[in-house]
Amino acid sequence: MIPFRDRTEAGRALAVLLSEYAGRHEVVVLALPRGGVPVAYQVATAIRAPLDILAVRKLGVPGHEELALGAIASGGIAVLNAPLAAALELAPADVVRVVQQERRELKRRQRLYRDHRPYPAIYGKIVLLVDDGLATGASMHVALRTLRRKHPAKLVVAVPVAPQDTCEVLRRDADDIVCCEMPEPFDGVGASYLDFSQVTDDEVRDLLRRAAMEQAS
Repeated sequence: MIPFRDRTEAGRALAVLLSEYAGRHEVVVLALPRGGVPVAYQVATAIRAPLDILAVRKLGVPGHEELALGAIASGGIAVLNAPLAAALELAPADVVRVVQQERRELKRRQRLYRDHRPYPAIYGKIVLLVDDGLATGASMHVALRTLRRKHPAKLVVAVPVAPQDTCEVLRRDADDIVCCEMPEPFDGVGASYLDFSQVTDDEVRDLLRRAAMEQAS
């Protein structure tokens, strides 16, 4: 059986597992856009916590973009799978080209989604870092490294679905991992959703605005 109808249902299921954080003023929910935002919106609404984003971009292998060469995040943090780059005999110029391209997209998304809002305070906070699922975990790894520099009290990775081995690797950087489903064999994040259609920029902006209005009220 496919566990989730869509990201909304996945977010509600994840929120149940995160109920211990409900109503706590020191909790912040950060989503990895775009797919993580609808999931994180349900979590933030259920536990009554502020919602924001941390922009992260996967670095795809040229010509095989679905294969993760690494990832970058706002703030200049980058993780590169050097053994993979060497095995594929990628020229340094090709790697630089991919990084530059994704940095441009990262800046575009930050301008579009943040709408001049200040970044949330992270120091001393419990941060729930939410995505719609993990495969290699490259983007989440970069997100964790970025946030650790801001000295949160606790970093919690929260996702509806991920392979068990990826979760175990991320435990080295996260203080806790919360995951609804760890299917074996793992056939990709989308295999756990009936509807895994792409989330649009407009949807991200709308959910962030709605979350801000709900917090204000």
